[in-house]
Amino acid sequence: MRTPICDLLGIEFPLVAFTHCRDVVAEVSKAGGMGVLGAAGMSPEKLEQELAWIDEHIDGKPYGVDLIVPARFEGQRDQSKPSVNKVDRIPDEHKTFVRTVMNDHGIDTSDMTDNYMRRGSRLGDNMRDDGATALLDVAFAHPIGLIANALGPPPSYMLDMAKVNKVTVAALVGAKEHAIKQVEAGVDILVVAGGEAGGHCGDVSTMVLVPEVSEAVAPYGDVPILAAGGIVTGRQMAACMAMGAHGAWTGSVWLTTAEAETSPVVKDKMLAATSRDTVRSKARTGKYSRQLRSAWTDAWESEAAPAPLPMPLQSIVTEPAMHKITKLAEGGHDGARKLASYFVGQGVGLMNHSQSARSVVYEFMEDFLTASDRLNGFTAED
Repeated sequence: MRTPICDLLGIEFPLVAFTHCRDVVAEVSKAGGMGVLGAAGMSPEKLEQELAWIDEHIDGKPYGVDLIVPARFEGQRDQSKPSVNKVDRIPDEHKTFVRTVMNDHGIDTSDMTDNYMRRGSRLGDNMRDDGATALLDVAFAHPIGLIANALGPPPSYMLDMAKVNKVTVAALVGAKEHAIKQVEAGVDILVVAGGEAGGHCGDVSTMVLVPEVSEAVAPYGDVPILAAGGIVTGRQMAACMAMGAHGAWTGSVWLTTAEAETSPVVKDKMLAATSRDTVRSKARTGKYSRQLRSAWTDAWESEAAPAPLPMPLQSIVTEPAMHKITKLAEGGHDGARKLASYFVGQGVGLMNHSQSARSVVYEFMEDFLTASDRLNGFTAED
């Protein structure tokens, strides 16, 4: 199969898998697509370990790294204070609310001190220029073929480092005007993510956003586009490519694979979920993201909940709590099981069985070809 994405990334099939699991990265790349490791919450030391492992297990196939360096976030201009100190800026109202929700579900929160919450500060550190640069130094020391950024145009130093290292740059967009800014900034690939997507997403559907962006960037040449948002089958991928995309960027579909890092408790919830069992909310990170609905997300949508804090402060409130909840849920705690949640898109309703990451790639290929044949059948002459 030949598309601009295949040519640019050196892959056989234009399917890109965003994942936090190194095993999924390796398996997808070896199957003909490209695995991209989400590194936003990792320390440079952890990222080095993960990429060294991937290098040893990926058989020389292309892979990428994804970071979150948003265009705007709380404390962005204050480079003198590490985000660990941001715990002191979190209102007592938010700390109390988290403890109340957990206590209501039978979880002891006596250990939920400010020191405990500081473990959620890593993401904030990595958003700062010094933190992002440290991760980029590690990433570019490995044979990556793609570097991706979310939540705004990549900073100039990311683009410069990518150019020096001859690495393709991708950026996620959720609106037409954002896509134009990304192209003008020098991004190589646009990841056009509709509101159905898991994690951070806008409010325009994939069905509308892909052709809208394709038309908007046409004056800039044949800009490679990866469609994203709710895509968990090859037929959806084919539909997006018919609308102007050159391939698909996927995330949620890998969460229920055998190799995925997803908690077994959350994985079971996803396999049983419908497409209506997600919620788009600022309550997890401070920016809109889509998550699996649970007692936790319901609590944050209630009238009793405080307004979400700006990124990354909201993550410092929620991530340590969710880490504790997940661990307890895995141990059989009933209240924690009700609270357990994770980022996932509306495509979760089509994720009904667990299989290997490699078999997902092959299923995508077969489904894509079946959909293409079906469309060709409508135009074939008798």
